[in-house]
Amino acid sequence: MIRKLEAVFIDRDGTIGGTGHFIHPNDFVPYEFSRTAIQLLQSQGIKIFGFTNQHRVSRGEASIVEFQKEFLSYGFDDGFICPHSLLDSCVCRKPNPGMLLEAASIYNLNLKNCVVIGDVGGTDMLAAQAVGALKILVLTGWGKGSLSQYRVEWKDVEPDYIAENLLEAVKCILDQ
Repeated sequence: MIRKLEAVFIDRDGTIGGTGHFIHPNDFVPYEFSRTAIQLLQSQGIKIFGFTNQHRVSRGEASIVEFQKEFLSYGFDDGFICPHSLLDSCVCRKPNPGMLLEAASIYNLNLKNCVVIGDVGGTDMLAAQAVGALKILVLTGWGKGSLSQYRVEWKDVEPDYIAENLLEAVKCILDQ
């Protein structure tokens, strides 16, 4: 278990809101419980970071700035966005841990004292595993599918917790 929680990283699509598919920041709607979850973390003085793969940026369908503004509007301390296409070989695209490592460098974090919350085992949970962060899989978005038809993609990794949604995940963190 985490000694002193330094930060929580939250995936966007399927975790904060949406369907798990791309939705432009101007049209994205958080789940009704997401703002409460974020406010709970803020009330405890916990750093909150968004981290998301958004290859549509490389197609010119949205900008990194639009995603960063979106994260900040929800009360996040920062947002980390991988803008690369599926064909690019970058270190930031989940399941690679590049966004987590960048945040750790900027904010002087020990990632073993951080939590990653996401709905995709094959990206979010693998990125968290790579840096030793606590892994919470939510069942919204692709979460249920991650535990069934897509489980083979991350069969060697177990989430530390499985939560119904972001609010339940945050309550689990705060209860520890």
